[in-house]
Amino acid sequence: MRSPHRTDDPSNRTGEGATGLVRFSDLPPGVLRDIALVWLADAVVGVSFGAIAVGGGLPVWVPVLMSLLVYAGSAQFSAVGVLTAGGGPVAAAATGLLLNSRTAAFSLALADDLGRSWTARLIGAHLVTDETAAFVLAQEGRRQRKAAFWISGVGLFVAWNLSVLAGALAGSALGDTDRFGLDAAFPAVLLALVLPALRGDSAARRASAAGAVVAVASAPLLPAGVPVLLALLGLLAARRGPRRPRTASSRSAS
Repeated sequence: MRSPHRTDDPSNRTGEGATGLVRFSDLPPGVLRDIALVWLADAVVGVSFGAIAVGGGLPVWVPVLMSLLVYAGSAQFSAVGVLTAGGGPVAAAATGLLLNSRTAAFSLALADDLGRSWTARLIGAHLVTDETAAFVLAQEGRRQRKAAFWISGVGLFVAWNLSVLAGALAGSALGDTDRFGLDAAFPAVLLALVLPALRGDSAARRASAAGAVVAVASAPLLPAGVPVLLALLGLLAARRGPRRPRTASSRSAS
């Protein structure tokens, strides 16, 4: 009788430990297509960020260097907003650190999937984003998780930095970027990524619903970015009641 508790494929553990190589073939079917769509959305938002930064009066090198060293979309937008509004670099850095603090939790969750060497972990820590975390946590085997992280992470880093450079060079030529609806690209892609998890996990649905309520209720009262952090309180709702995955009997009954 097969155990209901899924474990990693031994071949995944052996292959990961023996070579440490990442191959596109390690990804399950369809995942690379989803990753490519996120690359595209990331590039669209990167062009918007570069154009907004330069259009707000910053020199081209500021958004380009920030993207290479900071590499955090929402934090970069907020920091540029502070700078273009007349705020100092200390206030801009503090805002960015606050918004990007959520990645500390992601790093803890993904640490075993980055690799065993300190070099891999240091480089991987710089590539941790909402999107890479979503792709990794959606995979079951260790080899698949590692491939999802490095393929999505490196691709996102390249796409973001090239698109920010392109947007910065374009400067204010794009005019008002809000009229293109570029700010809706990332939320739409992230929603598409998490929907499968929400359909199959009641605890995830409770946490998501509670977090959404907290974020929407606090948005009119708090600075941008803080409601997103408070939405993590929704995780408390996941602890209420056992998870109820669909069983074979319930599927046949439906």
